[in-house]
Amino acid sequence: MDESIKPQGDPILTFEDHNYDLKTLPDEVKELVKGMQVADAQLRMHEDTLKVLVVGRQSLAEQLKIKLKDIKPI
Repeated sequence: MDESIKPQGDPILTFEDHNYDLKTLPDEVKELVKGMQVADAQLRMHEDTLKVLVVGRQSLAEQLKIKLKDIKPI
């Protein structure tokens, strides 16, 4: 779902290869669009959190590797 702006400033909803004038849509549809925007923002936030966790885990693995290099395995 992409929301773009026409040159004259009217908000346009682009959904499944169709464009809609956001101002003329029923309030129920506008609320669904807002919900989709919130969901998209939450997904981006959690994707960023996962990236940070992956980097942190890699760092921990490197530290563990360094600490274990001189310890004889069983």
